Amino acid sequence: MLVLIAPLVVGAFEAGSPEETLRRYLTALKEGHFEDAYDLISRAMKGGKEREVWAKEQKAEMAFADVKIFEFEVYPAKVEGDHARVPNVLSSQDRFINQLGLTEHELYTLVREDGTWKVDQQVIVEPPDIPKWFPTAPKGAAASGGATSH
Repeated sequence: MLVLIAPLVVGAFEAGSPEETLRRYLTALKEGHFEDAYDLISRAMKGGKEREVWAKEQKAEMAFADVKIFEFEVYPAKVEGDHARVPNVLSSQDRFINQLGLTEHELYTLVREDGTWKVDQQVIVEPPDIPKWFPTAPKGAAASGGATSH
């Protein structure tokens, strides 16, 4: 299943932090700079693919799904050792999963590889779990779709 993300971030995060890594990744996807996004993903997300192959596949998937990313907001991470979970609110639209352009509450897992944070996976946060990850979310906030990962 295709899941791509990215947009505008409010606030600054420490260079090299999980939040800053995610912000850079989402910005690269939003701007269509897939080669840059490749440098920010885990070995598992690369799936053994070289940069050019991975970037070409991502570009084709985004075009096929007619993905439009409007904005995003990265929230503070919860770090446990070499893993971090980073909440993000995404405003986007695509041809298949989010045709109405509903706001999605996402949760990214980042892993530390060779001393730097790398994006490893992403899931949609289900409505009952939104307050856990987004304590300031309005009551009744809904995420569209079910859990997915790249």
